[in-house]
Formats: sequence, structure tokens, C-alpha cells
Amino acid sequence: MEIFRPHVEDLIAPALALLGITNDSWKTMISVSREKSLGDLSLPCFAFAKQFSMAPNDIAEKLRLTIEPNAIIEEVNSTAGYLNFKASRKWLAEYIISGKISIGDAEVNSPNGGNSVLIEHTSANPNGPFHVGRARNAILGDTIVRLNRLYGNNVRSEYYVDDMGKQVAVLAWALKNLSEDDVEAILSDREPINKMWENKPDHARVRWYQAAQVLRTDEAVKDDIERAIAEMVHASENGDIGVLESFEKAYQPVLDGMLETLARLRINFDEFTKESVFVTNGDVSNIMQKLATLDIHGVADNGAEYLDLGARGLKGKTEFYYRRGDGSSLYATRDIAYHIWKYTQCKTLINVLGEDHKLQSKQVSMTLNELGYNSPEVLFYSFIKLPEGKMSTRRGNVVFMDDLLEEAKAHAAEVVKEIRTDYTDEQISHIAEAVGTSAVRFNIIKVSPDKGFTFRWEEALSFDSDSAPFIMYSHTRSRSIAKKCLDLGVTHQENTAENGIPILSEIPDSMFELLRVIATHNDVLMKSVEQNRPNLFANQLLNLANHYNGFYRDCKVISNGEVNQTYLAVSEISSKLLRSGMIGLGIEPLEKM
Repeated sequence: MEIFRPHVEDLIAPALALLGITNDSWKTMISVSREKSLGDLSLPCFAFAKQFSMAPNDIAEKLRLTIEPNAIIEEVNSTAGYLNFKASRKWLAEYIISGKISIGDAEVNSPNGGNSVLIEHTSANPNGPFHVGRARNAILGDTIVRLNRLYGNNVRSEYYVDDMGKQVAVLAWALKNLSEDDVEAILSDREPINKMWENKPDHARVRWYQAAQVLRTDEAVKDDIERAIAEMVHASENGDIGVLESFEKAYQPVLDGMLETLARLRINFDEFTKESVFVTNGDVSNIMQKLATLDIHGVADNGAEYLDLGARGLKGKTEFYYRRGDGSSLYATRDIAYHIWKYTQCKTLINVLGEDHKLQSKQVSMTLNELGYNSPEVLFYSFIKLPEGKMSTRRGNVVFMDDLLEEAKAHAAEVVKEIRTDYTDEQISHIAEAVGTSAVRFNIIKVSPDKGFTFRWEEALSFDSDSAPFIMYSHTRSRSIAKKCLDLGVTHQENTAENGIPILSEIPDSMFELLRVIATHNDVLMKSVEQNRPNLFANQLLNLANHYNGFYRDCKVISNGEVNQTYLAVSEISSKLLRSGMIGLGIEPLEKM
């Protein structure tokens, strides 16, 4: 609770001075209390034990005896070596109701002096529909974009288009050499394309890619196919414009289809940067020349060139190859060129990568360091699983995201129908789409990125707790209260000198606990952004929704036709924070559910 910190520091400083401590290094030790029942902020006293030859418990108690609570600090206590401070109910209520908790915008760049940040995420190969295995990258990446904007950073989201790799070459070869009849004959033993997606180009074209992959295992033709694909890849890596144009013609409809799927999840990008740009503009060639001058440069027997990163402390695979024997570049080399260019665009770079990219990411970072550039921040994530038998539509071992979202919508519709029997089919469809997509997003966001997990419908779509629908329902409840107040001719007025909102002499426990959560809202947002851990803010929003429901239960905004202005103010502040936080997580705020 950073709003409380200056007041705590003002009380601690003279108490420590009495013990002979006059420097302010102790300020960094103050942290959020381990248990809310004990206080809001705590000072651990363990660091003072050696200096005073006293037990931390005794030091904390000695400090407590010299500190008098005041109008801002309601309680000071000591326990287990910690000195704990609890904010005054009335002060906290006055602070929050006066509108001092700022709310950002998660969709619009409105920098408040914050950092300029370029966030690259998703960047999936454009060779087929978006599948569930790629979902965590896109959802985490987009959420980091949104939270940075909410925090006040100037953010740019980037999709790095792999427009010259083998995956694209396979697709281009298939589209050039196979007819529709060929494709269906080759894939005759597989489930046909879902009729729902037959006109969606990413689903249509993946059939060509799958057919080519089958043929690449056919002894009769695989050598010729591999030779043709290798020739195209080699030409693209050397900047052949004709080949690159043929690649783009093959992949662009697929990419458009993938982006359509992502848009359904409320994921969009500011910029698309093609990998090939850095070959055709000469950046890759210049970088390879610079790398050849480094003292850790080496040449393999086949003429391929590498950096010996083991000499810089890298363990395991220490040789980082950046140039083939024929002079062409590798993907990682082009990635280095991309990063150098990104540093001309923004101050801070953030990459979202699967845990299987750790080695290459480390190699790229170390190479950037050799060239005089900083390492980018990287959010690595573990992969998600789906329990067997839960999906109705499978493509081999792949679950397409479009199918998952349709199932999410169907599951959500069933829940909404049970709760809202009076709603029309159109109303149910609209709510189910919002609830289903939000549930998919939140179920991924709320888990720490470094942890794998299994996606379960019953958890994602629960209206009880720990889910997007629960947060959405809490928000709609706040909007329902506001509407009922409006029907009574009462609207929430911003607290001003001319229009003061009365603060209750006795603040109910549930209201106080809600105010404590509100007071930490921006603290958690800051931590979530600084650590690239959107799960922290997701759990903050769950906490806010939980405490809002407790407040709603105990503190009647409307009673006997009369509106309590204090309760209405707290409800509206909570509602605004819920809404802004939901948008920050990519959850669609609804007025009614």
C-alpha cells in the first residue's frame, strides 16, 4: 500500500533515531504485511539484531512502545520480529472517496511520463490455423501490452512475420504443385475440414501444408520435394524478391485468418515486421561482417561461421552459428538484426517466448551484448494441456483455436440459459461469446507464466469464484446498482469541496476490507508490469471482485428507497477499477449478464 508508506516512514524515522539509526536504508525494508489481519505495511527487524544484540521480537516491541497511533495510522503492533502498521479506516475512506486512486486506459496510449516499450509476441508461423499450443503466447503477450498501457507506458505491439522459413516454403510448394483433388486424396484417412471453417483461408490452406508434410515422408518423391523446398529457402535467405513474393502470396491469406481468430480474443497488433526486410535492406549482411571481427569468432570445417559463446560463460551448446557455409544467414542472425532495429524504435524490448526457446534467446542476447546492445526482457512461459476427451473436434494431435472458442461459447451459453431463462437467443449469444472468450483468456492469464497447467471448462466458466465470469458478474452487479440509483434520480457525484461526500463515523468491516484492496490496486499493477507477471494483476482483480461482493452484501447502497451516497461512491469507484482492470486483462465488460 504505497499511499500509506510516507506516513509509516514518518513514524518509524524518529523511533529508529532514538536507537541511534539515522540513515534511511531501512526504508527499502518496508513491505506489505504477510497477514492482512496484522496490518497493511510491516518493517522486519531482523537486520537490526546483530547491531543491538537483541532478538528481532524485542526490537520490534521496543519500537512499538515509542510509536503512538494517529489519525492516519490506526494500529501499531509487533509480532514475530515484525513491526506492523494498519491504516485508519476513516483516513483510507477519505483518501479513496476523494478520487486519489488514478485509473489508466488499457486500450489507448496515454503516457504519463512512462517508458516507451515494444512488445513482440505470438509471431507464429503463418502456415495454418491458430492452435491451442500457440494460445498462451498470444494471450500473455496481449495482456502485457494492455497492462503496460494501463500503467501509462507508451506501448507498441509487434508481430514478427516469419516470411522466409521452411514452414512457409512447404506451404508455397504445396499450393504450386498440388490440386485440391490431390490434397483430399492424400488426406483421405483424416477428418475432413470442419464445414464451419471451410471458407476461412487458414483452415483451407492448412490442408495443402498437411498434404505436403505427408508427401515429404514418401520415399518415391521426398527427395525431389526436399530439393525444391531447399532451393526456395536458400533463395529467400539470399533476398530473392520473386521467391519472397511467392511466399507472401502463399501465407498472407493464412495470416489474415489467424488474425481473425486472435481478434475474436480481442488481440490486435500495431505493427507487422517481416523477417525478410533485414536481408533485403542489407542489415543481416552488415551484422555478419561485424560478427566476423569478434575475438570469439570461429569457422567450422564446412565454412559455417559461429561465435564461441562458451568463452563468455555459456554452458551447454556454446557454439552459436550465424552463417552457413554457402554464405546465407540463419534465423537467429536475422533475429539479431530485428532486435537491433527494435532498439531504434523503443527504449525497452519485451519478448514473449515458450520455454523451449531459452537457449536460442540466451544466444541472441549474448550476441547483442557483444555488439554493444542491451539484452531484451523475456517472458518465458510453460505450455498448457487439455484433458483427454474434453474437446469435440480434433485434427490429429492439434486442437484449433477456432474450435476451442466455439466450444467455449457453447459451454457459456448453457450456463447463461440456466441462469437467465428470460433472455432471447440473441442476448444469450452475445453474452456467451463475451463470457466464453473472456474465460479462455483469464484461465490462461491467472496462472503464473512459468507454470504449466491443464485447461478445465468447469474452472474457467464458474460463476462462483476464480474465473472471468465471476469478475464479469461482479461488474454487472455494480452497473445494476448504478442504474437503480439513476432510476431514483441519484447519480454518483465526484467528491469535491462543493460536493462533499459524507464519511461514516463507523465504517463496516466489509467496506474497510474493500478499501484496503482498492488502495493496493495500482501497487499490484506496477509489480505486474515491472515483473512481466500478468497473473499478479489477474488475482488482484479476483480479490477486488470478491471484496466488492462482500461490500455489496453488507452495505446496502439503496435501502427503503434511499441512496447512501458514501456506499454509492465506493461502489462506483470499485466499478471503474473492475472495468479498467477487465479491459487490461482482455475481459469484455458487460452492462448486463
